[in-house]
Amino acid sequence: MIPYGTFTFFLIALIVLLPVIILGLMGKRSYIYNGLSTVIMVVIIFSSHKHNLFGISYISTQLVSFIIYIIWQICIIMTYWKSKARRNSFAKFVVVIILSILPLVLVKIIQSSWLGHYQVILHESKVVSFIGFLGISYVTFKSVQLLMEIRDGSIKEVKFWKLIQFISFFPTISSGPIDRYKRFVKDDKKVPTGGEYNDLLIKAVHYIMMGFLYKYIIAYLIQKFAIAPLTLELTTFTGKWLYMYAYSMYLFFDFAGYSLFAIAFSYLYGVKTPENFNQPFKAKNIKDFWNRWHMTLSFWFRDCIYMRSLFYMSKKRMFKSQLLMSNIAFFINFFIMGVWHGLEVHYIAYGLYHGLMFIGYGYYERWKKQHPPKWQNKFTQALSIVITFHFVTFGFLIFSGKLF
Repeated sequence: MIPYGTFTFFLIALIVLLPVIILGLMGKRSYIYNGLSTVIMVVIIFSSHKHNLFGISYISTQLVSFIIYIIWQICIIMTYWKSKARRNSFAKFVVVIILSILPLVLVKIIQSSWLGHYQVILHESKVVSFIGFLGISYVTFKSVQLLMEIRDGSIKEVKFWKLIQFISFFPTISSGPIDRYKRFVKDDKKVPTGGEYNDLLIKAVHYIMMGFLYKYIIAYLIQKFAIAPLTLELTTFTGKWLYMYAYSMYLFFDFAGYSLFAIAFSYLYGVKTPENFNQPFKAKNIKDFWNRWHMTLSFWFRDCIYMRSLFYMSKKRMFKSQLLMSNIAFFINFFIMGVWHGLEVHYIAYGLYHGLMFIGYGYYERWKKQHPPKWQNKFTQALSIVITFHFVTFGFLIFSGKLF
């Protein structure tokens, strides 16, 4: 059952979480029931929809895959955590990172259209469904981030059950937002008072209502009355231009609606999962946009790819120019982001497009420091928002695969 995909899911989830809500309003928390409710919801999410009792009468290959994957990641993280105190080896760190992302890499390769005829054979042999499961990317991001923070020494303690709880946290399991281990554990350890939980509950209800508005009303209307008709008009310039706007709006409202659901159900557990969107189409430049759009993913790539690539090049003194190293790090960052979406050409082109925009804007910032604008006002700010919006929406047109 797809998370937040049907009203049945919401009904089941709210029934399962009812004891959590009642205890929360009393200023209490049962870690045993929290764990039990998570198990119930994970089984429902990964079980087959073709069977009775809400689909939980059948142990699907996705559920088996998820369980094996959790065991795999737990073994990697706990082994690295226990061995790090003895020797902080870079080679060991590289090995555990490769092992952690290996299942995701296999899924991306198998799902790639580059495999052509062999892709059909692999799908028919159930390889994809056995290796992969819904949300494998976001669970992998959590694991990789945790391994990096262990290496940095910013995480002082990793507990077995907290680790399982963090990785398998059902509200964000399929598409984020991507939380950080330290922040998650901090919220989990602090039991809110009845009054504090009441405030969280009010916010959760508000987010659920907003999520329904975004995903099931606005996004649905855009899909039905804009995207579907315009799909037939993509042979004309005007059709593609209008499709670019419609598709961009649909992406935002659909994904932002989902994120609001995930945050709301996190709040019901007393966990303040970070926001994912902050009025992204009000961005004044491309850097501002990525500080507003899918923020948890953007910050993950910034911290785990860009910053570490830049640090490695600086440490090895690979180039004399710090600007050149920063530009290469941006290029690597967005190329990997494109590949993560998929190995199809339009996804990779989307990543490279944003990498080039970041690099170009960096040069513009340097030029602007040397040539300060003579006047700035609300009109110039509005103009910068309009220009950024069109660059961003053109990127989404590339992402859609409908540009050519």
